[in-house]
Amino acid sequence: MKVLVTGGGGFLGRYIVKRLLARGDAVTILGRSDQPDLAQQGVKVVRGDISNRDLVVGSCQGQDVVYHVAALAGIWGRRETFFRTNVLGSRHVLEGCRRHGVGKLIYTSTPSVVFTGEPLRGVDESQPYGSNWLCHYAETKALAEAEVLAANGPGLRTVALRPHLIWGVGDNHLIPRVVARARSGRLRIVGDGTNQVDIVHVENAAEAHLLAEKALDQAGRADGKAYFISQGKPVVLWDWINDLLRRLDQPPLKKRISLAAAYRLGAVLEGVFTLLRLSREPPMTRFLAVELAKDHYFNIAAARRDLGYVPKDMEEGLAELAEGLRASVNL
Repeated sequence: MKVLVTGGGGFLGRYIVKRLLARGDAVTILGRSDQPDLAQQGVKVVRGDISNRDLVVGSCQGQDVVYHVAALAGIWGRRETFFRTNVLGSRHVLEGCRRHGVGKLIYTSTPSVVFTGEPLRGVDESQPYGSNWLCHYAETKALAEAEVLAANGPGLRTVALRPHLIWGVGDNHLIPRVVARARSGRLRIVGDGTNQVDIVHVENAAEAHLLAEKALDQAGRADGKAYFISQGKPVVLWDWINDLLRRLDQPPLKKRISLAAAYRLGAVLEGVFTLLRLSREPPMTRFLAVELAKDHYFNIAAARRDLGYVPKDMEEGLAELAEGLRASVNL
């Protein structure tokens, strides 16, 4: 089978590519960077930006399946930048699939599409799209997901997955930044420290994507639907972070800041960064304050039922992550 993976050189994308190669697929990836190690494994590497319409549409030619993993993630930045990558980029993928007769499209979404600023406790896919976004990433991913699902039909079956807080070896964004801030003394527990959140190991997230592709073979089973993906049981966020810090022989977090104070700080910093036209992310935003202090976990019964998704326990994965982090920062 011929498969295109946008963002195939990224954290989740690489795990998906690994599984596709293992089952014998001919894999093409599209991304902004050269991936010589993947090329050596037989992967065709197309270098370019997802906002390049002609490149994306052309890359879909001859493909049987497209995994659209590429996205611009982040808590700060211009809406136009997020829209160009997350919405227009997805439209280019849809156009390429339609033009070249691609049969299946698996879209990597995010639970942030239902963000409202309020706690989310065990909600399922009936939860409507969010509001009061506070973050262009969440809004543009919701717009793109809605368009991908609306494109589902006889010629192109589509499905969207919403993995939450993906972690594991190879992550160069989320967990390393948390650890770096903790080591520098710049990380505070936001809120009362008891909020529960969903997480998912990257191996389970990748497995869910392949299961979703298989489910698309049966019309009406998963096509046109979105699915929350997690480990199946939330963790107490700050306990989980402190457990990881202990494994790295780092002192646990004790200093705290209230949600109200963090939210006000985020609002001030957003104003300052906007006024000074700073492109880097503020150390705190209103969206981040809410995410760090409130519950957000989800019901994955639909993924279990329709996709056959059974998340594997990843206690061993946590030990591997700590070992990898220890090596990368010379702890």
